[in-house]
Amino acid sequence: MPSSKRPPANPASVLSIVMGGGQGTRLFPLTRERSKPAVPLAGKYRLVDIPISNCINSELKRVYLLTQFNSASLHRHISQSYKFDHFSGGFVEILAAEQTFSNTSWYQGTADAVRKNLIHFLNHDFDYALILSGDQLYRMDFRRILSQHIESAADLTIATIPVGRPDAQSLGIMQIDSERRITRFVEKPKDPAILDSLRLPKDWYPTLEIEGEEEFFLASMGIYVFNREVLLKLLDNKFDDFGKHIIPTAIGTHRVFSYVFQGYWEDIGTIRSFFEVNLNLASELPRFNFFDMSAPIFTRPRFLPASKINGAQIDHAIISDGCILNHARISQCIVGVRCLVDRDSRLHRAILLGCDYFESSESIIANEKAGRPRIGIGVNTHIENAIVDKNARIGNNCVITPAGKPENMDHPLCYIRHGIVIVPKNGVIPHGTVI
Repeated sequence: MPSSKRPPANPASVLSIVMGGGQGTRLFPLTRERSKPAVPLAGKYRLVDIPISNCINSELKRVYLLTQFNSASLHRHISQSYKFDHFSGGFVEILAAEQTFSNTSWYQGTADAVRKNLIHFLNHDFDYALILSGDQLYRMDFRRILSQHIESAADLTIATIPVGRPDAQSLGIMQIDSERRITRFVEKPKDPAILDSLRLPKDWYPTLEIEGEEEFFLASMGIYVFNREVLLKLLDNKFDDFGKHIIPTAIGTHRVFSYVFQGYWEDIGTIRSFFEVNLNLASELPRFNFFDMSAPIFTRPRFLPASKINGAQIDHAIISDGCILNHARISQCIVGVRCLVDRDSRLHRAILLGCDYFESSESIIANEKAGRPRIGIGVNTHIENAIVDKNARIGNNCVITPAGKPENMDHPLCYIRHGIVIVPKNGVIPHGTVI
């Protein structure tokens, strides 16, 4: 192992690049009108707040965000959330896919997105490029992976996390040697014999600081540290994706190491994972702690009144700012900003993504005359195992539940994905509707 006396990484020598993802089809309909990083999380945040906050807490304040689908709300959120002073040299800037005279195609993959923006990145002085995903929930001090990257004289370092056999079959699995150098990469291994060959030796657990005696495999977290010149060299081709093309090639030609992460990490790539991750945040001891102020999660500052509880019964729920909850029963729920839940309604295992504005009295009256509910949840309505997107109008005496319905279906008023009902953004559920 090379000497550990190498100087630690200077935060000013690192450029952070957050991948905004593609169309986000697995998170549809939450991505019908917004990009994946802009999907709300935990009542008041957006998915993109996680990697950006991890960067800021790691003193990495030069962040580019690459995106190309439904970018408007993401642009608005970034511009209203992350402003650095003129003297820090920090920025969070969006680079949306664009057609030029020399290039008329959209991003074809993660590597292609970085390649097409090299002209912007090379305007900065940096030694290391930190590449992150925009749809994961975790808390990481990136200075640690950068320090290991320098100490091991690596060309490329990949963050990995120990996972069990069931999870290993749906992730990219790395095999390492005793120095943590990656010697092999297998994407979503299903064959038991191949999985057995990728299993971590148990006598390595103490060195890797892995607790427990069960079998573990090292899964890629989609977090990479590249040396600047190595990144340029590895992108000097037509390969489109880091995970599928660049990484497997680099393992055979460069010094590629694994940084083994210990902590909570979840890829929020499907409606089911989004639903379960959010509901877990409302438990007494959630797996991810938003209350950890040693490394806070930042988001857009809002000037909203505190929520008002008018006799509601609330059990294991997160209630965001600006809500009015009348005599309702709310259990195991996430209630986003500016939500109205009216009397005698019952919400169980429901995620309300909130509202973009408070509806005016004139709008409420006009909608009532048109037979449309006001924004929010009406009187005596029952909602269970559902996600209600922003600005939805759900009337009185409604029932919304996936019970007795197919796992996946499209309804004129909503969608069901993985056994979860989703009322889309600006959706309208008339009074008395039973879904």
